[in-house]
Amino acid sequence: MSRTVSRSAREIAEFLSARIDGSPDVSISGVAGPDGARASDLIYADSLRYAERAARSAAVCVLCTAEMSLTGKTRILVENPKLAFAKVAAWLLAPAAVSSGVHPTAIIAGTARIGPEASVGPYAIVEEGATIGARAQIGAHCVIGAGARVGEACVLYPRVTLYVGVTLGDRVVVHSGTVIGSDGFGYVYGEGRQWKFPQLGSVEVADDVEIGANSTVDRGSLGVTRIAAGVKIDNLVQIAHNVTIGEHTVIAAQTGISGSSNVGHHAVIAGQVGIADGCTIEDEAVCGAQAGIPSGKTIRKGQVVWGTPARPLDKFKEQYACYGRLPDLFTRVRELEEKMKAMQGGK
Repeated sequence: MSRTVSRSAREIAEFLSARIDGSPDVSISGVAGPDGARASDLIYADSLRYAERAARSAAVCVLCTAEMSLTGKTRILVENPKLAFAKVAAWLLAPAAVSSGVHPTAIIAGTARIGPEASVGPYAIVEEGATIGARAQIGAHCVIGAGARVGEACVLYPRVTLYVGVTLGDRVVVHSGTVIGSDGFGYVYGEGRQWKFPQLGSVEVADDVEIGANSTVDRGSLGVTRIAAGVKIDNLVQIAHNVTIGEHTVIAAQTGISGSSNVGHHAVIAGQVGIADGCTIEDEAVCGAQAGIPSGKTIRKGQVVWGTPARPLDKFKEQYACYGRLPDLFTRVRELEEKMKAMQGGK
């Protein structure tokens, strides 16, 4: 749960550098969707088709564009209501603390360093040489491996595990059950068996990254697995050894990225995408849900692909429409075959 801070409509408009139409003294103490909002909640409407819902809402204050007319409401006029809503929500809603202070059951090695105002929750373990930055919050039962670094104002929810030497930048959020720095899936077959290839590298996560629950990020085999600033990773995502993810890329749930693949900046990887080893997803590319990217393939900058194997969206739509007609085509072919037989005297 989050703690709310009450603000006036005027303060919110000033925060957004936006114009206000209506009473500037309306008090806002929360955010909500139009249907379940209270009078003191802020809502948004980012399309004229939602104007009626916003008008019916109990909320008094609405984030909307200038062309949307809402009689009886205080309007805060912005170009992108959804983005403005997200910014205001982060400003109004202070997240509840994951931990507070250093719990007496926490186990902290003598050479570990805990920054000012950092918190370590019940039964958490901070191993030798690890560093916890100022104002970071380490939840219950977390394990911070030897030599790992957690930057300032990071939040690790309960049962996060950082292996030896993992580095997190500042303001990184890692949700429960996630493991960062585990061995990559690297084996060499020979002499009738699988031999484990060395997994001696590390993981570097830059500032402002968020990683969802029960995800895994493997350490590099001989190098580094890198996640750049602002990347957002959903629950149940697997990132293999030596992968690099560029700035502000988003990766949805159940995606798997195989070893030594490179994903550019501002890319969008939808749910259940499978990226084989050695692939390149260039900047601003979009991989649609359940797309399969074969080994070594390159998805070009800004390209939108779908399907398995992944292909340009227009081609996928054309082929998918053909697949849908296959039963009818099969029936027609059978009928033509029967007619041909009849014309040939049943031979």
